Amino acid sequence: MRNKFILGSLFLVLAIGLVSYFLWKPFIWSLVLIGPILLLGLYDVMQTHHTIMANFPVVGRMRWMAEWLRPKMYQYFVESDTDGAPYNRLSRNVIYRRAKRVNDTTPFGTQLDVYQSGYEWLNHSIAPLPHNKVDHDPRVLVGGPDCKQPYSASIYNVSAMSYGSLSKNAIMALNGGAKIGNFAHNTGEGGLSPYHLSPGGDVFWQIGTGYFSCRNQDGTFNQQAFAERAVLPNVKMIEIKLSQGAKPGHGGILPAAKVNEEIAKIRLVEKGKDVMSPPYHTAFATPLELCHFIKKLRDLSGGKPVGFKLCIGQKGQFIAICKAMLQTNIMPDFITVDGGEGGTGAAPLEFSNSVGMPLRDALAFVYDTLHGFGIKKHIKIIASGKVHSGFDLVKNIALGADMCNAARAMMISLGCIQALECNTNTCPTGVATQDPKLWKGLNVDDKKVRVANFHNETVKAAVELMAAAGINHPDKLHRSHIYRRVSANQIQTYAEMYPYLLKNSLLEAPFPGGWELDMMNSKTETFDNAVQYA
Repeated sequence: MRNKFILGSLFLVLAIGLVSYFLWKPFIWSLVLIGPILLLGLYDVMQTHHTIMANFPVVGRMRWMAEWLRPKMYQYFVESDTDGAPYNRLSRNVIYRRAKRVNDTTPFGTQLDVYQSGYEWLNHSIAPLPHNKVDHDPRVLVGGPDCKQPYSASIYNVSAMSYGSLSKNAIMALNGGAKIGNFAHNTGEGGLSPYHLSPGGDVFWQIGTGYFSCRNQDGTFNQQAFAERAVLPNVKMIEIKLSQGAKPGHGGILPAAKVNEEIAKIRLVEKGKDVMSPPYHTAFATPLELCHFIKKLRDLSGGKPVGFKLCIGQKGQFIAICKAMLQTNIMPDFITVDGGEGGTGAAPLEFSNSVGMPLRDALAFVYDTLHGFGIKKHIKIIASGKVHSGFDLVKNIALGADMCNAARAMMISLGCIQALECNTNTCPTGVATQDPKLWKGLNVDDKKVRVANFHNETVKAAVELMAAAGINHPDKLHRSHIYRRVSANQIQTYAEMYPYLLKNSLLEAPFPGGWELDMMNSKTETFDNAVQYA
């Protein structure tokens, strides 16, 4: 695609030169027109701050021209959204400004309709805390009773994105940013690549259904391969992916054309053949077996934190897992809750739009379930799904999360323009492509600083919001701090929308209202029984 743009621009320049020559004859007029364009193109190719300009010299500038011409009021009225975390141009601009450390303040007050259903706000204090009285780098210690190497995590980290889906330069920029900003980078299910390790940032290694980087030839789990990589010092936590928000319950395929020698070596698969990620795990098939698999990974890794990621579907299945934790006395060190609004490079539209519980509902459910079984104290909760602002961090932590992960926001901070070409290998910014003509334009040294800037500025925004509410640490946030307009004349706090479940209330009958059927039908010996209702 880049070659077509460059050739097209050259033909355009030549055409202008020829027309000017035949119209005005003097060759000097051709040079007057062509010379500046050629010089501008040369500058675009040589500069390292804008990937699109480097990949598409001269013509790539049309993007910024279009944005400059775009009417601001149209941008506000058409693209603003009060419900959740909109990824419209307003949101992207905030991410870009934070990544570049440009002033992100705006004039004329709120840009949202405060009387529209879905508008949310933080309940501030009349006695806010001064900035020197708050923790500007709040950390979360992840590691339960059986963990020998607990990890002190940032409250905001890079969510799962695989090498293969993202380019190696994008992966190195994300991990390099994590190194600079002292936060962590989730590998995604595509395996533990050299590009996750070489920059030196902390890594969460995700183990998906394909067991990439720790698999046998038949696709089953290879514990020796896992043990060799899990003890690497960069690997701080291990995450078992049960499902993801963008396409829960759906497998995937890496086509043979993309399985080159390097990808095959990283994923431990055969070069030049389709690679399947089934929708289910083969290493375990019941809640009890999942708990034992968690213990196995923890032991093989030398006692590092091990947890699992899921998008909540049938509630009884998660309840069955919690029952299995109590029965085996094996607890995960963390649980990542991925909302149904989570994103991916490619997913069936019906799955993206219509499968999986949204993050806010899922997060409250997971917290309440763990609390109801009396095991939340051992397990940290990570929230992911359109988390792009300090207010998103505050809202999710208030609902029950201990920390958050972000994928889209981190990609945008390193230059993604949401061209929606992630699944075509033609990403113009070099982020989601394996085409060297495109990813070579992504300058790692420049972009990793932007990733770190975005992380630091977003955490700073969350800390300042908490200070405004008189809160000096995230663990003091609760659901009563967040208000939501549910209709034109009705307002509720998160505590009213999602009432807290009493501690230990799920340990014995009678169970709280609305929980009886799920509690009664969930079985630790099978996931199937967890969804059967008489």
